[in-house]
Amino acid sequence: MLTFLKRQKGRGSNRRLDELLQELQMNLSNNYKDAAQQSLREFEAEFKVKKDAGELTDKQLAYYEERLAEYREKLKNFTHKDQKPFWT
Repeated sequence: MLTFLKRQKGRGSNRRLDELLQELQMNLSNNYKDAAQQSLREFEAEFKVKKDAGELTDKQLAYYEERLAEYREKLKNFTHKDQKPFWT
């Protein structure tokens, strides 16, 4: 029974990263530019904390680093200031 609780605890430790990725994807799909950028910053900060603390396995590190690189590229020019007004 204790191993079950440990697995659940270990699995839940990445729950925040998964929630942030889900929030980021939702903001991106709804074209909420500022919110998507904020979600990316929060994900990066949380990922750095967990990575530095050694809470992630090699497989998890690879997965989250890949997601981070993917979203960084997607959100590179995803801001309101780069949006051209339709009347010009």
